This record gives sequence, C-alpha cells and structure tokens, in this order.
Amino acid sequence: MRYRKLGKTGMEAGIIGLGTEHLDGKEYEVVKETLDAAMENGINMMDVFMPGSDIRRKIGKAIKGNRDKFMLQGHIGSTDINYQYDISRDLATCKKYFEGLLTDLGTDYIDFGMLFFIDSEQHFDEVFHSDIVRYAESLKQKGVIRGIGASSHNPVIAKKVVETGIVDLLMFSINPAFDMIPADVDALNTLSEGFDKSRMLEIDKKRLELYKTCETLDIPITVMKTLGGGKLLSKEQTPFSKSLTVNQCIHYALTRPAVASVMVGCQSRKQIEEAVSYLNADPAGLDYTEVIRGMNSDFKGSCVYCNHCQPCPAGIDIAAVTKYLDIAVMDKSAADKGVGQHYRELSAHASDCIECGSCEEKCPFSVPVIENMKNAALVFGI
Repeated sequence: MRYRKLGKTGMEAGIIGLGTEHLDGKEYEVVKETLDAAMENGINMMDVFMPGSDIRRKIGKAIKGNRDKFMLQGHIGSTDINYQYDISRDLATCKKYFEGLLTDLGTDYIDFGMLFFIDSEQHFDEVFHSDIVRYAESLKQKGVIRGIGASSHNPVIAKKVVETGIVDLLMFSINPAFDMIPADVDALNTLSEGFDKSRMLEIDKKRLELYKTCETLDIPITVMKTLGGGKLLSKEQTPFSKSLTVNQCIHYALTRPAVASVMVGCQSRKQIEEAVSYLNADPAGLDYTEVIRGMNSDFKGSCVYCNHCQPCPAGIDIAAVTKYLDIAVMDKSAADKGVGQHYRELSAHASDCIECGSCEEKCPFSVPVIENMKNAALVFGI
C-alpha cells in the first residue's frame, strides 16, 4: 500500500480506502472476509455512514482487536428515521445516532466525525449555524473524534465548507463524468436519471477550484462515487465513447489535487484484491486520457495531471509541479503557504528541467510543459 498525509492531522491514509455501504444487509461472514482482506492489503481508511445498528455491529465485531488498524469516518446526521438512509439536523437525534455508532462499533473514538451531506445553502446553514457544529467541535476537544470532516457532492457548497476553517477533511464525489457536470447540476440525480451528454463539455471550473482550494488549505479529500455507481464501467450507461476500468477511475481520482484516498465500495475479498491491484498495475492500463479527449476537444493546453508525460529524464514529477503552479496562479499567496512547502519537498524541481521536450511529445493535450516549468521556477524560486 502507498500512503498519503491527511493534511495537518498527522495521520496518513492508504490511497485505496474502503467504502462499506455495499456490506449493508450482508451476512457477518461476508463483512468479516472483506475487512480481513482490507487489513491484509494495508487498507486503513474506512467510511461507515450507514445508520443501521446491524451493519455497524457486524463491522465492530469484525475489527475487534484490530481497531487501531483502521481510521474510521463516522457521520453526524446520518439516520434512518423515515428511510433506510435519512438526514437529521436535530441535535438530539444526531447525538443519539453518533453515540450509537460508538457503541455498535465497540470503540471509544472515531477518527473523523463527518458532518453529513452538506449539499445546499440550507444544509450549510443547518449545520454550521447551529449547535451541530459546536457538538462536533466538543467531540474533538474531548478526543472522541480526532478530526472533523464533512461530506458533500456540491463543489460550490463544499468549497464554502472547507473555507470555514473548521473541517480537517472533506469527503467528495469525484470521477471523470462528475467533473464534467456543471456545478449547478445535482450530481447524485445523474446516477438515477442518466448522464446528459449535451451538458458535459468540459471539466467544470468550480470543481477544479474546489480541489485546488483544498490543496491550498491543506484539507485532504477522500473520494466517494469513484465508479459513478458502476455506470462508468458499463458500455451501456457510460456517457463516454467507451467504458472505463476500475483502475482508470481510481487513477483519475488520485490525480486530482488534494485527494488522499479513494473509498472503493467492496463486498468481498475478490473485490478488495481487484481494488488494490491498482498498486501494481501497468501504467498504460491506468491511462484515462483517451476517454476524456474523446468527450471533449477543448482540453488543448490544459494539464489534467494524468502523468502521461512521464518518465522525465530529470526526475521531475511534472503533474505535481503543474498542479502546484496552477494553484499558485489561482491564489497568489499559495507559493508562501503549504503549497509552496509541498513543492519544495519534491525530489526534483522545475529548475531541473533540461528542456528535452520528451514530455511535450507524449502529452495528449499539447500542454506547454517547458514553459510551465520556467514559470514554476520563477513562482517558487527554485
């Protein structure tokens, strides 16, 4: 497993994480098999948003004696009062379900207390202008949670959430199709109603702005809906000219700024092993650029951080340098913040570019890499 830092928390997450939604309703043996396989493969990040006690207790039983092997995302506001998965903004109800989560899992702490489903201005006000956020802050002060997180599917609202300075982590829905959906379209509805190809013309600037803002503020992102509910894997349902593979979807998410871990929904040892096969995959099998390019002809000159340009004979991580440069262009002070520090921690810098041009020959989007390296060297001073 490869691990990435979780912002300022001091914790690190495996780049492949586990979403447990698909374990809901399964027999204990299935839950145990899946979580054992996750531990054996170094998966240490797990999301548990389901409100039902049955699945929570099965997970708690399965990780008993190995609680320290996982970092858990547990949600504040996830309930099943009226439906299987429901949302509550009533403080007493939120407390009841969150405290029930601790009991069901057999633990006295949750790594990230997630403010659940902040997708609209109303949701934001109901959580951040209420006692719910103060409840989360008190849990963190007491050590019941180690960090405060939030989940969202709306890039505009999610950006507002991370800019509060309250959350330590964001869980957000990322995949190539969602990134091409305009910010004013409900991404979740596209899973039930289908993708409207006529509106998917380019990567939405609001979504890119969110990822870059998270990178600037050092707020890590854990990813949900990586496979688009499975539709991106289906020839019949994908909005692209061809279906994507699991590894391509994972790679796309992991190449977005600020992404730390991709929470893949698994319900068997086989699916865990398929997910972690990403770690040893042939780079050619990870390439998603053909699919994106086939959807959109407007990417010329724009880097999508795909690493298609590698390897660099000077050892430069071109995608990382370009990502940090893009953020510094968006936020003039970024070069003096965490982004500048991340840049300086790279083993090779833009100033190491020998202008051989091999990167530009391989780039599918005609990105002016040499020019970008010159600009990055000026911006970051190295």
